[in-house]
This record gives sequence, C-alpha cells and structure tokens, in this order.
Amino acid sequence: MAGSADVQLARVAYDAYRVALDEAPPPWDNIDVREQLAWRAAVAAATDMGDVTVAQTAGKMQALVLEVGDETRAFSNEFTAGRQGSLRVHDEHASSQHALFQFAHGHWYVEDLSSTNGTYLNGRRCFAAQRLRKGDKVRIGHTTLTVVSA
Repeated sequence: MAGSADVQLARVAYDAYRVALDEAPPPWDNIDVREQLAWRAAVAAATDMGDVTVAQTAGKMQALVLEVGDETRAFSNEFTAGRQGSLRVHDEHASSQHALFQFAHGHWYVEDLSSTNGTYLNGRRCFAAQRLRKGDKVRIGHTTLTVVSA
C-alpha cells in the first residue's frame, strides 16, 4: 500500500506543510504511523476519495476522522469523548466521560456512557452502540461531531 495514491498525496501535503513552517517538523519517513494515518485521512477527506478509508496494515483498523467545529481529529484506537475524555468536549451539557467510540467487527461505533443528557446520532438518542458512517452527526451535549471518515 506504500505506493497508493492516498499515501503519495499525504506525503505531498505533509511536505508542503513542512515548507510553510519556520521550524520544520521531521520528514515523512521519521514521523510515527499514527501521524501518517492522520495525514492520509485528511487527504482522503479533502479530496473526497469516496469510500476510501485509512487502514492500519496490522489488524485492518480504519482510522476514525471527526470534525468538531473547525478542528479535525483522527483516531486509530478506542477513545472516550466528554469534558474529561480523550476527545475533550468543552460543553457544560456534556458529561465527564460522555460517549465511547470503539472499533469492532470492522466498523466504528459510538455508545453513550450513561451520560446525563444522552448521546445522539443523526438526531436520535443512542441506547446501545451505533455504527458510524461517513457524514453522520454525533451530538454530545450541545456539541456536534461530524464523521469525516469511518
């Protein structure tokens, strides 16, 4: 997969990013796999490569890319979202550990962690783990997360 179009585009984007900074970060081959996955996911999202997903070669886990406001984050491992979660949600209506995002059976899922105000997927309250798809809207408190790639 090292020669695939998404890797090549990610390298070009990363190199352009390096040039734009006063103090350049390390070259592509010296950054860790998680950062490379994040760049590949960003390129896939920006170029709208359809159903292209970013996968780790070991374990076939796809990165989950979420947009929160004007910030885009990529995750390759299970995480929680909330006021004190791995994905911090700065919202007084969010619980400390509000929702769990996990990869299982080849797909990403979101599950409410018994939060006070509930977790919503596309306007419907989640009472069990729900599969995520590109374009889905997850609401935690008054904050909406958009699934860019799943």
